[in-house]
Amino acid sequence: MNKYLQTLVKNVRKQLESWLNEHQIIQHSELYRFLHSISGTASTIGFTVAGEMAQKLMDQLKEFEEKEWTKEELQSFLFPLISIFYYEEFSNLDEVIEKQAEIEDQKLILIIDDDTALLMYLKDQLEMNGWVVIAVADSERAINSYYDLNPDCVIIDIHMKDRNGLDVLLQLKDQMNQQFIPTIMISVDKTKEMRMKSYKLGADDYIEKPLEMDEFIVRINRQLERKQAIDDLMLIDELTRVYNRKYLSQTYERLISHLKRQYETFSIAMLDLDHFKQINDSYGHVVGDNVLATFAEIIRNELRLNDIVIRYGGEEFMVLLPDTKAKEAKVVLDRVLKEFSNHSFTSNQGEQFSCTFSGGIHEIQLDQLDMKKNIEMADSALYEAKVAGRAQMKLVPVNNVNYHKKPIHIGIIDDDPIIRTMLEDLINKSKYTEAFTLDIRCFKDGMEFFESSWHEQNNEPYLIILDGMMPRMDGLEVLQRLRESRFQERITVMMLTSRKSEQDISRALQLGADDYITKPFKLMELETRLGHLIKRMK
Repeated sequence: MNKYLQTLVKNVRKQLESWLNEHQIIQHSELYRFLHSISGTASTIGFTVAGEMAQKLMDQLKEFEEKEWTKEELQSFLFPLISIFYYEEFSNLDEVIEKQAEIEDQKLILIIDDDTALLMYLKDQLEMNGWVVIAVADSERAINSYYDLNPDCVIIDIHMKDRNGLDVLLQLKDQMNQQFIPTIMISVDKTKEMRMKSYKLGADDYIEKPLEMDEFIVRINRQLERKQAIDDLMLIDELTRVYNRKYLSQTYERLISHLKRQYETFSIAMLDLDHFKQINDSYGHVVGDNVLATFAEIIRNELRLNDIVIRYGGEEFMVLLPDTKAKEAKVVLDRVLKEFSNHSFTSNQGEQFSCTFSGGIHEIQLDQLDMKKNIEMADSALYEAKVAGRAQMKLVPVNNVNYHKKPIHIGIIDDDPIIRTMLEDLINKSKYTEAFTLDIRCFKDGMEFFESSWHEQNNEPYLIILDGMMPRMDGLEVLQRLRESRFQERITVMMLTSRKSEQDISRALQLGADDYITKPFKLMELETRLGHLIKRMK
């Protein structure tokens, strides 16, 4: 970028900073002068596309000669111009707007290692191969991440300061065997004894350090291909012994066919165990798995033979009830709820506890056959059941077109108004946020964020996109305060960092950042990463 263009970008950023950070009305004349200046300067220095867009916006501005602009209106109006400046500033990015693979098609690798320098190196190398990599430095946090993320492959360093990698492997062993998650152990230990210990505990591969990266990638890919082959054959969830999501599409299409030909209506129910995360946190994931398996057993015993139970994800289940109206389905599922809530569980310490579930039921109509839309409607009724106090079933009214979505709160903390604007637009338009009611807030620095107390207002999940370098309070200080707060369990943090700040990345991983991405970044790559984080948020 030449010095004239750098000066123009700096001036544009300064003006946007002034307008977007202040809660003031912007006059028509101010906006016109701003666009007029860009139109002339950009065209003169050869930045033609910005000059033409500024002129186009000036022409549109003639329709609003008496208008006074709010910050939100201004941001929306100027977005086409702001995006041009964003892409020009990061013009070294190759194919910035290239289409990324669907989130379900990208393999997710979880790396557990307290050596943050190695974590960063492996993350960079493996992501160059097209995989999404979550790097976790704290082993306890990594175990929780495993259950939330459901990765396609896990890489564990045996020698860590806080605990032995074999202990982590042992803790995850049963779950990984049930879900056929390949595990690769890495170690400086070249002894046969250590290799044998790893294999006996269930490791699928053992790779000695120093790592030969080309061979390392081939061996990871081999494990991923093996897992894919097994997944393609499996229709049963190993833990709960009910169907998995691969069985959903064909079953749904069969029921739709019956509905069209014989007018046999059917109902979809979305069920979610109440306060399940608290059970995992209080009693451990092994006890949590027992709760899931028991729930599946009870629901199978209470339903008819032709009813279909699918583990939809985590502690969420779907029930397809053929030839059943919504009210009839509610009677059946209320009976299941009563039976399950009366069941007593025992923790490893001998403590007795019980669990309930909430559910939403939707009766499928001929005028709305789209599977995704119908699942969303059942899910919205599930959300209403949660809001109403849990442990109950809610129905979607027949022919209802207005349905509630789950809320998700996303905070963008960055001192650059161009970045804030681009990220807010990306999130609003993302396919990964379609199923949510979005509450997006932008903050120019950490002080403004904490002074707002926005993240303390309720117990719903929050995703914070946090720039590492900011005035007044930098991103690492914000991250540390968040992780020390009583709200930290429901806050997910994505760090935006510079490639030159390896020390800051290392510190962010140690402090508990859930993921990071280095600037300059592709927006579509960031969207995919945010999709994974949103997917794991409860």
